[in-house]
Amino acid sequence: MVRSFLRNLYSGPIAPQLRRFVIVGIVAAGVQMVLLWAFVDRAGLYYLLGALIAIELTIILSYVLNNAWTFRASQNTGRIEYFVGLLKTNVVRGTAIPIQLGILFLFVEWLRTPYLLANGIAIALSGIYRYVLDKRWTWG
Repeated sequence: MVRSFLRNLYSGPIAPQLRRFVIVGIVAAGVQMVLLWAFVDRAGLYYLLGALIAIELTIILSYVLNNAWTFRASQNTGRIEYFVGLLKTNVVRGTAIPIQLGILFLFVEWLRTPYLLANGIAIALSGIYRYVLDKRWTWG
């Protein structure tokens, strides 16, 4: 599955779309990391609560960017369609939140990984799941 995903980044009918999704994901991951750092190190929130808030904010950012660029051929336009798409991506990505937080917790608490590194790992591991569901349901 990972090999197929990586191969599809370079060739195949979905390569351009998949590359755009990865670029949006990298931008959103960077924003999420900065937000998480700010919530934990500056605001003093518990790292899992900070992660939850950062994830939700980047879900909205990712939807805006993916709708405008990654999935522009099947873009959600019009006020109702746009907000239905936002709701759908929140459901899709919301189901990934327990996965991401579980991985984050596992790496921080059991493997003693610094929380920002652990969050990066959690983002990467839950990314394929999010792509498949968003492609099929949010913009399907």
